[in-house]
Amino acid sequence: MMQTAVAQESPIASQKGHPKGLPVLFATEMWERFNFYGMRALLTLFLVNALAFSEADSSIIYGGFLGLCYLTPMLGGYISDRYLGNRNCIILGGFVMGIGQLLMVLSGVLYASNLEAAKMIVWLALFILIIGNGFFKPNISSMVGQLYPKNDSRLDSAFTIFYMGINMGAFLGMSICPILGDVKIEATGVRVVSAFKWGFLAASIAMFLGTILFYFLKDKYVVTPTGAAIGGKPDFSKSTGTTATGEADKAKFTSTAIFSVLALMVVLFFGIHYLSIDPNPIKSWVYPFIYAAGISLAVLILTDKSITKVERQRIIVIYFVAFFVIFFWACFEQAGSSLTFIADYQTDRRIFGWDMPPSLVQNANSIFIIVFALPFSFLWLKLQQRSLEPISPVKQSLGLALLAIGFFIIAWQMKGLGAKEKIGVSWLILMYLFHTLGELCLSPIGLSLVAKLAPHRFSSLLMGVWFLANAAGYALAGTLGALLPPTMDKYELATKNGIDLKGILDGTITATAQQLDKLKELKLAAHYPSFAGFTIHNLYEFFMVFVILPGAAAVLLFLSTTFLKKWMHGVR
Repeated sequence: MMQTAVAQESPIASQKGHPKGLPVLFATEMWERFNFYGMRALLTLFLVNALAFSEADSSIIYGGFLGLCYLTPMLGGYISDRYLGNRNCIILGGFVMGIGQLLMVLSGVLYASNLEAAKMIVWLALFILIIGNGFFKPNISSMVGQLYPKNDSRLDSAFTIFYMGINMGAFLGMSICPILGDVKIEATGVRVVSAFKWGFLAASIAMFLGTILFYFLKDKYVVTPTGAAIGGKPDFSKSTGTTATGEADKAKFTSTAIFSVLALMVVLFFGIHYLSIDPNPIKSWVYPFIYAAGISLAVLILTDKSITKVERQRIIVIYFVAFFVIFFWACFEQAGSSLTFIADYQTDRRIFGWDMPPSLVQNANSIFIIVFALPFSFLWLKLQQRSLEPISPVKQSLGLALLAIGFFIIAWQMKGLGAKEKIGVSWLILMYLFHTLGELCLSPIGLSLVAKLAPHRFSSLLMGVWFLANAAGYALAGTLGALLPPTMDKYELATKNGIDLKGILDGTITATAQQLDKLKELKLAAHYPSFAGFTIHNLYEFFMVFVILPGAAAVLLFLSTTFLKKWMHGVR
């Protein structure tokens, strides 16, 4: 009977306006994203210029950090659903992240006098930021879904508006933090490394501001139409076993299932570790942990004894779409690593006589989100009213295709680039336009899809599963970002030291032992990077990787929409 009730759910007609709690969650998320994206814009540049990491290692650290940031929401979602509730987890996570950013400030102070201490503090800061994000991220998104009745047709619109808040915060963070922290002396072009700490301080202030804002406004506005608190501590003492919609209200995991999944995670971890052995410990140990934990925790949910057939199929749809989303984020998140290095070394960033900081170029994405979020929200509502709105997986396949087109624009520009030439910053901005349109078709729609498909008892946990796709994508982003072949500045640096780097890479000359030692000292590779058996000789071939991966994923996801629509059981 329960199964039939769930299967026959129908979309609720659109109501006018949105709940008053949406602006509160919008503002809270905006300041948290200021903190996250402002710090992200500076991270790889700080690692390379202040802490003396190589570009390849900084890309891997960047990918590992982002991957873990989107893995820990699984833990945060579980703790929220079972013990603390959304509200407490948001407040806890916010204050923890604010402290993590203060530790980044401390590292930015100490690097000149004690490099090793500064590195240790950065590791601690990144760990604390990862934990804080795990508590915050799934719960704020889950609460947006809880503001609306199940299957409310306003959800796509609501999450698109919420997504604009994310990107307003990203815009502010990636504007203010780089202006304060990514500073170069105009006359010489030399970077003022000591300025990074001010960017991290701005990120910390924003995080504390957003958390305090939520603390004081949550009781008045983040409530149901009857005034009941949304996201409070779960109370199973008065449980009847089911919710008003006929769903079970509490998961039922057997001890056998839990231990079996733990065993699966161990096997997967060591298997993936064996296949990805690398001198870099993050790539060799952290990345396999992200992949293994993600797969295992997703399997755990499906072992719940209370899951009905319809719920199981809807959950599998979430997993299926999430797999393709991995390829979107693996390519999209080059913004903070390889694309930042391209903007720094291979791009003419002058606009009306102003030399734009390289970490600021990626902010074009946030600007375009703010411009296009409301039109996209309006578009989905109009299409829905005319019964022309495509189902969520179709929208997401379009997002992947738009991402591929953006990278193809840059790949084509790189193909004819001379040895001493740079691309104009306008081409990067055009690329970010296509990436933004793709993001609007994929990311907020994905959040809405999870909110509509997830059983209530798994609302935060499955939002955490969705973010696992981000985690895996970001880990893959670190691996792909490390494939960046030498840019123009690397050849010039080698030439200044009497080394023909291109000749060594092409195999036309053999490097001496002294030259190899010097290249290692300069953090320059003596061989081209390779991916899936293919050697990447230049930037054109590098960017074509990011055309092929999301392009193929777009086609496969689109071809799968027939069975996905069936298993969504009426949810669009």
